[in-house]
Amino acid sequence: MATLRLEIITAERKMFDEQINMVVAPGSEGVMGILPHHTPLLTALTYGELQIKKEGEDDQFVAIGGGFMEVQPDHVVVLADAAEYAEEIDVARAEEARRRAEESLAKAREEGIDFARAEAALRRSAIRIKVAERRRRRERADQRSRPSSS
Repeated sequence: MATLRLEIITAERKMFDEQINMVVAPGSEGVMGILPHHTPLLTALTYGELQIKKEGEDDQFVAIGGGFMEVQPDHVVVLADAAEYAEEIDVARAEEARRRAEESLAKAREEGIDFARAEAALRRSAIRIKVAERRRRRERADQRSRPSSS
């Protein structure tokens, strides 16, 4: 099966650099799937999940906090404002951030506070929780499918 190289780079680190089969990214105009030999493009990314597909492996999910993606036929570069693997997400902290964002959003409606900023914070925390929950569900399913040792 054909592959393409995916690099995910943030200001802090290069977090991914491997050959993959497909990447699904949260583009500013909607979710887009990129396969090998894709037509070149440059697009903005929004908050969302980036899904990495590799033959013979479980899909990986990365919480993306905006940025840009450059696509070439055999190479994709994601320059992310922020990015976290599911296992890096502190769910309790993300839940607290969501709670604070919901409070800010309620105040923004009542008091004229920066609505867009509160909404973006809520979206960020919701994506982080969603990505972390995917990992938890997969781990529980893996545990159920393992034969018991008794």
